[in-house]
Amino acid sequence: MSSVIVSFIADELVAEAVAQTGFDDFGDLPYREGLEVLLQTYDRHVQDPEGRKRLRERVVFQLCTRLKCENAFKTIPAWREQEIVAPIFVTGLPRSGTSALLNLLVSAPENRGLLQWEVQFPDPWPGSQPGDKDPRYDFLAKALEESRNSEFAKIHYVDADTPEECVLLHAYAFTGVQLGFEIMLEPYRSWLLSQDAEPLYAYQKKQMQMLNWRMPGEQWMLKAPAHMHSLDAILKVFPDARFVWCHRDPQAVVPSISSMNRVVMDMYLGDYSHLDAGEIGRAVMDWYAMSLEKGLAMREKLPAELFVDCSQQEFVEDPLGVVQRVYDAFAMNLSDESKAVLASHVRANPKGKHGRHEYKLEEYGLTRELIDRRFAFYTGDSRWPISA
Repeated sequence: MSSVIVSFIADELVAEAVAQTGFDDFGDLPYREGLEVLLQTYDRHVQDPEGRKRLRERVVFQLCTRLKCENAFKTIPAWREQEIVAPIFVTGLPRSGTSALLNLLVSAPENRGLLQWEVQFPDPWPGSQPGDKDPRYDFLAKALEESRNSEFAKIHYVDADTPEECVLLHAYAFTGVQLGFEIMLEPYRSWLLSQDAEPLYAYQKKQMQMLNWRMPGEQWMLKAPAHMHSLDAILKVFPDARFVWCHRDPQAVVPSISSMNRVVMDMYLGDYSHLDAGEIGRAVMDWYAMSLEKGLAMREKLPAELFVDCSQQEFVEDPLGVVQRVYDAFAMNLSDESKAVLASHVRANPKGKHGRHEYKLEEYGLTRELIDRRFAFYTGDSRWPISA
């Protein structure tokens, strides 16, 4: 008996989402082109039936969430009254301490992160009011707890209240980096590079305003390596934004992010042995080198006072000192109460707490020489505090 092929036909997925939610308005932000290119990418590269099923279900969930968010924007006008003042974006190469720094910053009571449960469920529960607990929270918390011993948890530990990357909100706009591996595959990679990111960040701001209505915050703190690509777009949408840039030796970054990319692919794609691991590894290296090149070039045109730089090693050795430097640079007051909370967070979260992340460069078709050549523009520039 032949197995049924899981399809990636956009009209079918859209119809399923409309049927599940009862809504049919996807809002003004264009989404259809990104949806179709994403589905073409999955259809071309994912052969495993279970992997295709997982990805198809994920896209239907994204479409449903987009519909529910658009309904909330229309029926809860109070979101428009929310102001997002001087947000701070943590960026830099992946695996350079961006997550650990954000987690520490957001532990201070005055700082507001974008939490894991919020990026999974950005649509307000029907009838809920500001401060109400979302009924889906406990379900997500339990699911994450059950995955605690996974390989992914060793690389990127999350629970329901962990601050998460904005790219998970971008996915509902059907652009951005999605799960991370899509930007290594065609046609999605080339399509994304051709897109204007300003509408994407405008959509993110709307989502943040709705989330701020649900759970008010004082100082928003956000993070993603993807922000390197779009400093200009961010500043058009958030003119008073500031940035913390994390640095690390690419010889440590590239194999680590390649390993993380492989683990995410394992989680979603099933058997993908037909894909060339070396091609993917080199695409990973080039994507982040290209993002770094673009971001550093944009920095040249911007006021230096918008940025604070730190190395991953600096953060490991003196995390509270790095936080103090951020507060000082951006004229923020670090109270004694916040200092105590930050110190407690550092004691409770030593490096390697959730397991050791191990990887080998050659598994990804890479050599130290290749990495040296591709990142020479960065490692040869004495302005950047690079450490292993």
